[in-house]
Formats: sequence, C-alpha cells, structure tokens
Amino acid sequence: MSLRPKTGRVHPVTTDEQAKPLIDPMTEPSYFADMALDLHDEPTAERTIDRIAEYAKAAMRSDDAGILLVHSRRRVETATATSERAERAHDLQTELDEGPCLDALTGDESYYLIGDTATDPRWPQWGKIVAELGIRSVLSIRLETRARRYGSLNLYGSEPEMFGPDDLAVAAIFGRHASIALATSQETDGLQRAMDARKVIGIAMGILMERYALDPDRAFDVLQRYSQTNNIKLREVAQQVADRRALPGN
Repeated sequence: MSLRPKTGRVHPVTTDEQAKPLIDPMTEPSYFADMALDLHDEPTAERTIDRIAEYAKAAMRSDDAGILLVHSRRRVETATATSERAERAHDLQTELDEGPCLDALTGDESYYLIGDTATDPRWPQWGKIVAELGIRSVLSIRLETRARRYGSLNLYGSEPEMFGPDDLAVAAIFGRHASIALATSQETDGLQRAMDARKVIGIAMGILMERYALDPDRAFDVLQRYSQTNNIKLREVAQQVADRRALPGN
C-alpha cells in the first residue's frame, strides 16, 4: 500500500508517528484515489476494515482509530482498533449504552465531535471513564451507503480539541470512500462464500452419486434432507461428505 506524490517517490502508509508528516490529504490530490485503489486490492473484508483504520489514523493525525460495525443497537461489535484503549472505548459504549460512536451509527446525526471528553455533557459516564484512559478528543463518523449503514469510524486524540471543522471535512470525504470500499469488500466476500459453498456441494453430490448410484437431483435431495433433519447448514453437510466421502454417521 503506498502513496504516489508528485515527486515520484513512494511513501508507505503506516500508523506510526513517522507516517504523520508524510500524509496530508488536504494538500495531496492523489491521496483519496490511492486509498480507494489500495482498499480495493485487499483480499477480504477483514483486511479492508483494518486498512481503513490504519489509513484514518495516519491521515487524520489521530492517536488511535477504530471501527464499530452495527447489527442492531444491542448487537454492535468492534471490527478493528489500533490500540487496546481504543477497543476499550468501544466496549464501554456498548456496556453503558452511551457514547458518540454508538450514536453515530444508530442515531440521527451522521457524525459527532468531542472537544474534551472530560467536560462534554452528552455522554457523562462514558466521557469520564475514557478521559481517565487518556482519550480527550473524539471524532466519530458514520460509515454508510445509500442502501445500508455499516458502522462508524472513530478517531481518538490524547489532547483536548485535536479535531476541528477542517478535520471533519476530511473525515467526511474519507468516510464516503471507506463506506464504498467496505460495501464492495463485503459483497465480494459474500459472493466468494457462495461460490465456495456451491463448489463443495457439487463435490458432495458427486460423491453420493458415485457411492449410492444416485442421479444429481436425488443426490441433492439427500443432502438437503439430512441438513433439515439434523438442523445443520447445507454447506456444512456437504463439507462433511466431501471430507468423509460418505454421509455423516455412515
């Protein structure tokens, strides 16, 4: 993963302190284009999520970053975090049922900005605890497309007032690119899983056809019936047949 500045030199995208002076999305026209290409090249949704957080931490010059994925208000998970305290800041929001990252992904506003967690009155329980962890500034922005909300990108700073209007503007652009990359990677992962399942089911059908002299329709019916009777996913039944070269239990 790299940036391609006008000089032609290649700068690595990392999350350490050395990366910060190298990356300035406000003055580097190709930054977001390079980021979009790099995220597109990641092989899985998990790697895409990790790289979004790494890019955000470096680009926004934050001390930590993380991503929450939403399933429902009560089903929220930390998909990635660049430090233990960032992960703890996420976990505390689900434990206390309050916090800017949680509201960004489930509420009406698409972003929340905190100048100082120690004094912001909106999330008093959460703010007090994370201030003690050393997190004083927060910028949370929703990750979404027109079709779906995916979660929130959350940036953390160790000093008060680390993020301002300019940072919010950059984060909004960053969030749009990240949302598209996340949507694409999850769709690709889903298609790949479907293709893998179809392949293993075909292998299992072939085994049953050869072993029991069945035609294709009958072989598939056998797999489907075993799946329904034993409450096991069809793909898992097929995988067991492929591994054992027989129905489970035979």
